[in-house]
Amino acid sequence: MKPRNKHELSLMRQSGKITAAALKKAIEKIKIDVTAIDIEKEIAAEIKRLGGELSFPTVQGYKWASCITFNEQVVHGIPIERKIKEGDVVSIDLGAIFKGWHTDAAWTVEVNNKKNNFLEIGKKALWDGISQAIEGNRIGDISSAIQQKVEGAGYSVVRSLVGHGVGKALHENPEIPGVGKAGKGMELKKGMTLAIEVIYTKGRPDVALEADNWTISTVDGSVSGLFEMTVVVGKQKAEVLTML
Repeated sequence: MKPRNKHELSLMRQSGKITAAALKKAIEKIKIDVTAIDIEKEIAAEIKRLGGELSFPTVQGYKWASCITFNEQVVHGIPIERKIKEGDVVSIDLGAIFKGWHTDAAWTVEVNNKKNNFLEIGKKALWDGISQAIEGNRIGDISSAIQQKVEGAGYSVVRSLVGHGVGKALHENPEIPGVGKAGKGMELKKGMTLAIEVIYTKGRPDVALEADNWTISTVDGSVSGLFEMTVVVGKQKAEVLTML
């Protein structure tokens, strides 16, 4: 990945604001008896209202603005008529395009916004990973920071799913695993744009594809969490483009 120039970063900042606004609106709508498709419609409307385009339908075969997952579902959940219930852990993943530039973000909450140690660890792991997105560091520094926080708390990082570069396309190189060794991997340069993700479970890290050919769930049925932000690699500190 080449670092972005000033003009490209200005467009990505606007894209990030749209993505963050849509995600914030979606999170606010996570309430008992609201359906995933209700949230999906809100997301699509908000992205368009703010002058953006839907990023996720650029993935071949996918036609929705978001992925919404429940409990043991990890990623890529199709937003359907499923109603939210008390105690559900709900993840929302979405992206916007502004003048050809994509940003991507995700967040997980427990219904009624209860404080949940499992989810607090995921948030901390995300910020630990983002803190390593500085010039001269390597991909492994981000991966190692995420792994240490998640596994140090007794949870499991999903090995088969990764963060990624983002910009002219939703998914670009490099891949950014949630596990790795500090000091290893591609060197980071100021201006690179990355979608850093924490994808983890309460139980085993093994996942499987569901019958809809999109949703990926934990094999052991354990609850999963997902936290993601689009960032710009900085000289001394990463810039978060999708801050809620």
